Amino acid sequence: MKTISAIKKAKGNTPLSVITAYDALFAKLFNKQVDMILVGDSLNMSFNNKPDTLSATMDIMLYHTNAVCQGAPDTFVICDMPFGSYTDEKMALQNASRVYQETNANAVKIEGGKERAPIVRTLSQNSIAVVGHIGLMPQFVRSEGGYIVKGKSEEDEQRLIEDAKAIEEAGAFCLVIEGVKADVATKITEAISIPTIGIGAGNGTDGQVLVWSDMFGFFEEFQPKFVKQYLDGASLIKTALKNYVQDVQTRKFPAQEHIY
Repeated sequence: MKTISAIKKAKGNTPLSVITAYDALFAKLFNKQVDMILVGDSLNMSFNNKPDTLSATMDIMLYHTNAVCQGAPDTFVICDMPFGSYTDEKMALQNASRVYQETNANAVKIEGGKERAPIVRTLSQNSIAVVGHIGLMPQFVRSEGGYIVKGKSEEDEQRLIEDAKAIEEAGAFCLVIEGVKADVATKITEAISIPTIGIGAGNGTDGQVLVWSDMFGFFEEFQPKFVKQYLDGASLIKTALKNYVQDVQTRKFPAQEHIY
């Protein structure tokens, strides 16, 4: 399993590979194959078919994080703190403590820039490892009126760099940069000493993260521009299922070898 020290040392070296997982079955497949697994609140959309991440709760995230930890005991696991679970330092500490007490997760992730620095500092000072998240932040989708790419202006670029520095100074050991212009994400990466993990932020970051159902082709509604599809999963499943139904209807299954 990657340690926090090893993750930090990856800065500027071999890029870190990160993937999401929501259950023990897929986590077991990913175990020891990637550097980190993120139990993202994206599960609210890909797993629960909700329109955004906002209705995910602590209980939901704890349930799925437990499952992932069971399936991937040899991989560094990060639990996404859901919307409304860290509105102030006291609440953040209570809920992040639950993650450590009720699961085997190695770290938590929170969205927000310098305004979240006091929360990151409180968690870090209480022995809870924190991954920051700046740029396009899914938990801000309603307040910002959609998923908006960041870093398009000099003012925005400077704000993002300030956010990254504040989160690092507060004690985060790693930073997710999502939906940011590639050149700006590279500048952010160069401006801080902790590793950056990009998603829709170009290849100048210290690593990449993708949602498993996107990269393996199970999410059919649309394919985000930043996603590379490594498997046509939905088509493979549908073809296999069609074959199963046909075998049942024609009594090819169960065959003699499947019968006691």
